[in-house]
Amino acid sequence: MNKAIIGKKLGMTQLFAPDGTVIPVTVVEAGPCPIVQVKSLERDGYTAIKLGFDETNEKNLSKPAMGQFKKAGVAPQKVLKEFRVEDTAEYEVGKMITVETFAAGDKVDVSGLTKGHGFTGVIKRWNHHRLKETHGVGPVHREVGSMGAISNPSRVFKGKKMAGQYGHEKVTIQNLEIVKVDVERNALLIKGAIPGPVKGIVTIETSVKA
Repeated sequence: MNKAIIGKKLGMTQLFAPDGTVIPVTVVEAGPCPIVQVKSLERDGYTAIKLGFDETNEKNLSKPAMGQFKKAGVAPQKVLKEFRVEDTAEYEVGKMITVETFAAGDKVDVSGLTKGHGFTGVIKRWNHHRLKETHGVGPVHREVGSMGAISNPSRVFKGKKMAGQYGHEKVTIQNLEIVKVDVERNALLIKGAIPGPVKGIVTIETSVKA
């Protein structure tokens, strides 16, 4: 069965296994997520569910957005995400998806927006080496270096690694393991690091490679 939920990254900590092994984990506040819409093969051409997360005020949403929540009979939510599922028979509009859907040992894929670093140079963005710090190289030692030959092809090839916008892009880390499910705190403890800053929104789905 496909499982999915929306959450908020809270930070990292560590747990200890019974044998004393240290397990680094990321804590995610996941759900509860109301089902806002259920899409069927007959009506929409594919099967999916639309989940909401993080309740907000009606004044913060547009009229079309509020229309979805009023039709579903759920409180307005700040985040809306759609997840493909194989079978929608067990899902119904208004039902809450909670962390109890998952269990320790489940393999999941976690997606989120990475930290934005703004406009950065090639050393930070692409891990390039510095230029030689000798006479004749300066006055800049952290620039990109050669752009290519002058006469042929007389242009810079597409895909050349140069300075530019770095970060703030969707990244998915696959096959992570859920170490612990804290039902009381609506928290999932996932082994390893996940994309995004603290308080960043992430989506957690059943791993496609599990």
